[in-house]
Amino acid sequence: MGESVHTVTTLPTARQSGCPFDPPAELTDARRHGPISHYTFPGGKAGWLITGYDLVRSVLADSRFSSRKELMRYHPTIDYGDIEVPPASPGEFLLMDDPEHRRYRKPLMGKFTVRRMRLLTERVEQITADCLDAMEKTGPPADLVTAFAKPIPAIVICELLGVPYQDRGSFQANVESFMNGETSDEDLIAAYTATQNYLAELVAAKRAHPTDDVLSDLTDSDLTDEELRGISLILLAAGLDTTANMLALGTFALLQNPAQLAALRADPGLTDQAVEELLRYLSVAKTFMRTALEDVELGGQTIKAGAPVILSYHTANRDPERFTDPHVLDLKRQDGGHLAFGHGIHQCLGQQLARVEMRVAFSALVTRFPTLRLAVPAEEVGLRPETADIYGVKSLPVTWDV
Repeated sequence: MGESVHTVTTLPTARQSGCPFDPPAELTDARRHGPISHYTFPGGKAGWLITGYDLVRSVLADSRFSSRKELMRYHPTIDYGDIEVPPASPGEFLLMDDPEHRRYRKPLMGKFTVRRMRLLTERVEQITADCLDAMEKTGPPADLVTAFAKPIPAIVICELLGVPYQDRGSFQANVESFMNGETSDEDLIAAYTATQNYLAELVAAKRAHPTDDVLSDLTDSDLTDEELRGISLILLAAGLDTTANMLALGTFALLQNPAQLAALRADPGLTDQAVEELLRYLSVAKTFMRTALEDVELGGQTIKAGAPVILSYHTANRDPERFTDPHVLDLKRQDGGHLAFGHGIHQCLGQQLARVEMRVAFSALVTRFPTLRLAVPAEEVGLRPETADIYGVKSLPVTWDV
């Protein structure tokens, strides 16, 4: 039976020309062959690629598949050789299993409830309005990434962490450097180290003089300074890069689907559905890894203990067995339940915050600029490389009628 399973040998692969929103053709083809494929990792290690919705969701909810960093010895595109991967640093809870994972996540859960995030809506609206005011004042054309998509989540996450206003510019620049997928190794290490050092200073400052922010609240817990620094880095990475790329790539997708954009403009009540559909359609967090802790029967195959498993979110969210016409952007779609925020114990902690930011930002943008359009041909929009953890655009030149 195993011989009939499809095999994929390279990941990531380039997206098809003219289809910047679709998963790479090879991955879509793999899903057509079945929801599970053999994958040969660089260096020759045999593993698995899961591309079907049901199986991805199943693995995410299965404690027999681990997120532990020290078990992630195999990278989808890099041959690490025989290097030993250390355990996750204190506070780096995304790369831990329970009970360690739960210990870090539990104190945070009350900070990101639906109710608390709704209370943030007014502040998000003000930040968004300020960005759009500045765009309008400067006049067209504008780069929507730097004028709109990046500053909104950056300001929000900095305020949540209590980063002083005067530090935000250099802070955001360093974060961008180690997350864009194009920084040299030397510059990446320098930016990452600078961010770690800054967060260490920030934690110490919050302990000495608490302010009204999440990080100050956490200093009342039993978490150490090193743990708080690690948690802050996770919140920063998850709360900034993903939402910024969803705002920019989402706007690009809407501009390329004028009927859907018109429907959103005509019916503000469609905003919630529009956000969920854009999350499904774009799946900017493309892939995640797990390692089997024991032999597991999955999709008619035996995943051996120690086998690395790649979970393809973007093909799972385009699975025709789960979604009708999955490659169509349909803001009125009824078959929800996407995996853009993951599933199981590691489901995105900040998903409600991301939803608030996207609902407010998309609604305000399409209302304020009814003639918004690309300022360059679509094929000239610079896309982030597939090597970046989060997919998106480098810049999005837009214009509008004055």
